[in-house]
Amino acid sequence: MDWTAFFLSLRLAGLTVLILLPVAVFAGRFLAYRHFAAKSLIEAVVMLPLVLPPTVFGFYLLTGFGARSPIGQAWQAMFGQPLVFTFEGLLLASVIFNLPFAIQPTQRGFEAIPVQVREAAACCGLSPLRALWRIELPLAWPGLMTAMALTFAHTLGEFGIVLMVGGSIPGQTKTIAISIYDKVQGFDMQGAATMSAVLLAISLTTIMLTFWLSARAGRRLS
Repeated sequence: MDWTAFFLSLRLAGLTVLILLPVAVFAGRFLAYRHFAAKSLIEAVVMLPLVLPPTVFGFYLLTGFGARSPIGQAWQAMFGQPLVFTFEGLLLASVIFNLPFAIQPTQRGFEAIPVQVREAAACCGLSPLRALWRIELPLAWPGLMTAMALTFAHTLGEFGIVLMVGGSIPGQTKTIAISIYDKVQGFDMQGAATMSAVLLAISLTTIMLTFWLSARAGRRLS
């Protein structure tokens, strides 16, 4: 068992969830409630990571984060190191690649809130922020939980983006998915099987826990 790669994957997945949590809430709420001309285009752009092959998406991220790109040059100037093939670059790529997994379920959660509930909150004098915290978030909680679980599980098992943007640097960008691939390449099937089983168990547990919490929240609110 490659524990270094395992804990690196957990760290990457956890930070990705923490970063995308507020993004999912505000972007999902905005897309759920607002209607404007470019809405379909924005939703299509958010969904691109789901339909593009990870290698293609990873290539564009690698180009966009590279030393010749404005983002890569700005990062180099600020921190004195390149963005690609670092944990920070891998984290940024993970956040971008997981946008649809975080935003879409959250958006559906906010869309399920009846308009009358939001109107009643406004009539009671609640500010938009207080209404979000006290009324909308509890009602959209199942969708938000689904979003965070999908983001965590997907990040934990991601391979293509990690390989393209992060490479396979032990202790920095070598995640458990890359380690499993290396084990197979080295004909260590027992090691690959052990890590695959751990990854499967964590992903399955995460999804089951999410369903249980969502059902419990639904019963409490009904």
